[in-house]
Amino acid sequence: MNQPAFGYRRPVDNSIIPNVIFALLIANGLVFALQQIRFDFMLVNFALWPLQTPQGWPSFMPWQLVTYGFLHSNENLGHIFFNMFGLWMFGRDLERMMGPRRFLSYYMTCVIGAGIVQLIVAQFQGEAYPTLGASGGLFGILLAYGLAFPNRMVVLLFPPIPMRAKVFVIVYGLLELFLGVSGYAPGIAHFAHLGGMLFGYLLLQYWARRRNR
Repeated sequence: MNQPAFGYRRPVDNSIIPNVIFALLIANGLVFALQQIRFDFMLVNFALWPLQTPQGWPSFMPWQLVTYGFLHSNENLGHIFFNMFGLWMFGRDLERMMGPRRFLSYYMTCVIGAGIVQLIVAQFQGEAYPTLGASGGLFGILLAYGLAFPNRMVVLLFPPIPMRAKVFVIVYGLLELFLGVSGYAPGIAHFAHLGGMLFGYLLLQYWARRRNR
């Protein structure tokens, strides 16, 4: 992927946490705090519910395609921690490369795209559980990071194995596909993760073609 696919060259922001990522971290943290006070209210109104749910269940609303990406599990602190850590770890250089406005557009496109894919999958599978979490946006960021810095070495927390970014993205993408098809890890929106990567890739291709024209 050529540089123009990600944006125009801008002055480098050397801050530890660039502006958009900082705002996203704060927003996710505030929403998580609200969940501790009114979890049921937040889940019913702002999680992503399927297009069709049983009578008496919460229903889908268009704004949920955005708001679900700011909610996280109350019972698993690792859910929000690893999503926010990944956003900071892989998003910093992307925001510096793209610029704040384009980076935010990319991230939100991945979140919304992941939600759309999840709605389609839930419709076919007849599932009625809600989806929440920033993972769809994070997987879109992982894809862009692998395309922008394919040979940069990254080290996972678990397991702590160094690998090139392009290998990391391919392995994670294939793993999500396998888990989604096999059903070995239920309760996780694997196809939403893949949807975030798909919509991120499509947006990068669109930007590249528009830039070339």
